[in-house]
Amino acid sequence: MADFVDSTAFNFEQGQRARKLFAAVVLAALDDAIADDKKYGNGPEQIARWARSRDGREVLSCAGIDPNERVVKGLMEFVSKGVRTSVALSREESERRAAMEADQAEAA
Repeated sequence: MADFVDSTAFNFEQGQRARKLFAAVVLAALDDAIADDKKYGNGPEQIARWARSRDGREVLSCAGIDPNERVVKGLMEFVSKGVRTSVALSREESERRAAMEADQAEAA
């Protein structure tokens, strides 16, 4: 019984590591699309084309993201904002956004 539990825990850990790896690929694709948007102006279209492709759907699925049209629209919106993923995921950016939203709520 203990061997079964150990192997199940090991398999779960391996699955989590693989999911994180594929999530990193999604973040890299977003950064590439943001760079394309700044350079050529077609970033949202690029990420949408990738996300709708066979490879893109496979990577999104392996990252634990359901590759539906709502997700594609969200990825396009994220790219159109032009904020790199490393910045968007940082604590400082989260605090800055929260402060901006609080200021907007007070003004309204």
